[in-house]
Amino acid sequence: MRIDPCSRPQYSGDAISPQTYMKSKHIKIAVTAAVLALALGGLFYSTLAEGTEYYVHVDEVASDPGAWQGKRLQLHGFVVDKSIFVKPQTLEYRFQIQNKGSVVPASYTGIVPDTFKDGSEVVLKGHFGPNGFAVEPNGVMAKCPSKYTAGQPGASGS
Repeated sequence: MRIDPCSRPQYSGDAISPQTYMKSKHIKIAVTAAVLALALGGLFYSTLAEGTEYYVHVDEVASDPGAWQGKRLQLHGFVVDKSIFVKPQTLEYRFQIQNKGSVVPASYTGIVPDTFKDGSEVVLKGHFGPNGFAVEPNGVMAKCPSKYTAGQPGASGS
């Protein structure tokens, strides 16, 4: 007996009913949708878990330090006058930042912006720990002071 490889096998009595076929099709669609939803949810969670950081002011952190321990933060405040200490022959900085009377010590190793000086407004990226705020590399952002000064009404120049 010769078998034709191009022919379809003949089934007798094993035909799938349309209702069974539709049920299995709906199950496949539901399972695929569930797998996609779980995969996207896991991707979303893992992305946010490592990239989330809080933007807080020094007074918020100082009021409840335990709540901020170990969390990634962007800490906003002002450099305390005469608090910047640089270890000789290194780029290690120790300084304090304050806001509304609250003060937090901070440490940083690296190059600081030119505008980083006593009294400057800064935003630091890093972690708050038991020894103060540890700034991550390239985590010092010193805001530029406003260059605008109000003139006297009726002054010359008009």
